[in-house]
Amino acid sequence: MVIQEDSYKHRGMRKKLVKLLEGKGITNHKVLQAIGKVPRHYFFDNVFVEHAYQDKAFPIGEGQTISQPYTVAFQTELLNVKSGNKVLEIGTGSGYQSCVLLELEVDLVTIEYQKKLFDRTKKFLPKMGYSANFYHGDGSEGIPKEAPFDNIIVTAGAPLVPKSLIQQLKIGGVMVIPVGNNDKQKMYRITKVSENKLKKEEFDFFSFVPLLGKEGWG
Repeated sequence: MVIQEDSYKHRGMRKKLVKLLEGKGITNHKVLQAIGKVPRHYFFDNVFVEHAYQDKAFPIGEGQTISQPYTVAFQTELLNVKSGNKVLEIGTGSGYQSCVLLELEVDLVTIEYQKKLFDRTKKFLPKMGYSANFYHGDGSEGIPKEAPFDNIIVTAGAPLVPKSLIQQLKIGGVMVIPVGNNDKQKMYRITKVSENKLKKEEFDFFSFVPLLGKEGWG
């Protein structure tokens, strides 16, 4: 990943991508605006730049992918963040989802299981002008010392909703997480109504890489 030119052509491609996402049902103006600002081609080698603004996932190494823009927009819209919210992202990956969240002016804490990806993204995002608190470790257990969080977003498929993440969510807080098997997962939005009560909403099926760790797939 290298900082490249962000040309008029690239900005035009982002506008087309935003229109495509609107056509697929994304309505949150701030989320669309964030997608329109983040130069997704920075996350691609030059030879693959033509893929950067297509609505599809793309491999980034270590068995991981940069998520499909629609998936990023869908999860971000469900998360319903407000400026200043403290947000925990499970699965930093390439950092693209992180950048979209940071465009929404959140206080971002992000954790990545794969050491190579962690090292790469921790160096790269600040070069793009984005600032977050980066952690390497088991995201399925959250980050207790940073808790509680207003929002938690999980960008890998979990077999179950990790109890640790529920515990680290504020009362009134919202978590968005894909839950299912290794092939496909259903997207859930979980609102922590009280210490003992959760509101669970179900949405579409997606396909994510597996959530690794103690409360993930091991």
